[in-house]
Amino acid sequence: MSIITYKLLDQFTEIAHFCTTRQGGVSVGNYASFNLSPYTGDDLAHVAENQQRLNELIGIQTLRMAVPYQTHGTELREINNSYFQLSNEEKESYLHGVDGVFTQLTQVCVAVTTADCVPLLFFDPIKKVIGAVHAGWRGTCAGITKKMILTLVEYYGSNPLDICVTIGPSISSRVYEVGEEVITQFSNAGFDIKEIVAQRNNRFYLDLWKANSSLLKSLGIKDEHIEISGICTFTEYENYFSARRLGIKSGRLLSGIVLR
Repeated sequence: MSIITYKLLDQFTEIAHFCTTRQGGVSVGNYASFNLSPYTGDDLAHVAENQQRLNELIGIQTLRMAVPYQTHGTELREINNSYFQLSNEEKESYLHGVDGVFTQLTQVCVAVTTADCVPLLFFDPIKKVIGAVHAGWRGTCAGITKKMILTLVEYYGSNPLDICVTIGPSISSRVYEVGEEVITQFSNAGFDIKEIVAQRNNRFYLDLWKANSSLLKSLGIKDEHIEISGICTFTEYENYFSARRLGIKSGRLLSGIVLR
């Protein structure tokens, strides 16, 4: 299985969406085999072939892709028509240091790469807006998920009650051990530590799924409009890339959404 989809978003025929797995590509070594990230040292010819296979999988041959160079921040960028008039260098600069992308354009896939961090996909079926966010612990703590919702409201007049969000394959609280300094930062940011942190054998385990869900709910996103995949990349590393297992120089999952 090369990609997975989400029941929450499967109901909407006007979009295509996906999260890739490790299966079905041509990359080798720690990138084996379906790596879609051009930023981690993989052979770019392999990445290009994997990209072509992805286009065939989701059935959109004319797909234009916008994948940012992520830095665990909270910068978001709109992908509009002027973006596609930029040179390749200018496009790279525009998406450098960006952890979330959004658009109203059709045939454009906004996507993020992850390998333990949380990928989130956003869809407003009323305003026809899509978005993708990369949220590691830093981005989650800094509220990038909340920032995306507020940005969709500001740019397009979205109503949070309409927005659907998926929380994709990422490291789970069963295994995501963090230090006390991380817990302190979440506490200072206003998170309910009892809700998102478990303590076992004097060790702290952080639940990024609950942390991001709580941010969404705080802005009025409905429970039934949030889907958590429940897939742990660390424990299921044979099917999903995990940087904690494979190291930084390894493949990445690609999570994307496109308006047909």
